[in-house]
Amino acid sequence: MSTRTRKAGAARPPGVPGQEAEGPLPGAGGGTAAADGSGPDADAGDVPRYAPRWLELRESADASARARELLDPLRVRLTNLPGRAKGLVIHDLGCGTGSMGRWLAPRLDGAQHWVMHDRDPYLLHFATAGAPRAAADGSRVTVTTQRGDLGRLTADALAGASLVTASALLDVLTQDEIDTLAAACAGAGCPALLTLSVVGRVELAPADPLDAEIAEAFNAHQRRGDLLGPDALSAACDAFGRHGATVRVRPSAWRLGPEDAELAGEWLRGWVAAACEERPGLAPRAEAYLRDRLTACAAGELDVTVHHSDLLALPGPAGSTS
Repeated sequence: MSTRTRKAGAARPPGVPGQEAEGPLPGAGGGTAAADGSGPDADAGDVPRYAPRWLELRESADASARARELLDPLRVRLTNLPGRAKGLVIHDLGCGTGSMGRWLAPRLDGAQHWVMHDRDPYLLHFATAGAPRAAADGSRVTVTTQRGDLGRLTADALAGASLVTASALLDVLTQDEIDTLAAACAGAGCPALLTLSVVGRVELAPADPLDAEIAEAFNAHQRRGDLLGPDALSAACDAFGRHGATVRVRPSAWRLGPEDAELAGEWLRGWVAAACEERPGLAPRAEAYLRDRLTACAAGELDVTVHHSDLLALPGPAGSTS
């Protein structure tokens, strides 16, 4: 998949359009833009380099937000997989520094082999170094890495996969890319757990008259070009459904309070910057707005809720496409 530099779901970091926690598919840039505002590393050639610090900063919020109620139906499906005794093979798409593996591997029983996909070898290094070592029952977890392109993701590429996972992925994809992902998972007969997709709703307390206007501009920014942004979740449900999958969706909002002030501040900078990039006329009012919001955030007087949803697609019988 082509490199993206404009994600923000649970928001992009300050100053540059950037990707969310984990970033686009088999390695499409692997994660969000630099949390220090520096953006991609100019020396990284054609592979943008994003600050692991931002991914680290948001990992705890991501872990708290993911919908645990989707794990029971997933466990049931994985338990009944043919060849389960040999262990699970899990492909994590756009893995960033590997936070999905660190969250999920200790919640599943049995030996697991994770294939971490990302375009950025720098982030793949972190994903390997920080990889989980043990499953919920103490079984061994192993990791390999792979650089790839969503355009070449096929059922053959996922042959033998027990599960496909991703975080903060869908809303930086096009319709064609979502269709490709759903078709590959269906062809391989493997479930997909796709977490933390933005749905276009943000709540700040206390409220401000400019909140809605910035949110609207931000959502428009997410839909630039062919990207689906907040519409991606619905598109993915339809795409997996056309291939006969049973699709479950559950909310997975970030709920940031005083203890999350650093993360909320970085999120605010990115959220406002994207809105102003989309609608430059907002900039004069947004400057004062951001200053006031950051002051409240630092004082522990601001709560932020960024709504996401998690999707679990369980494949139907072979040949069950609609």
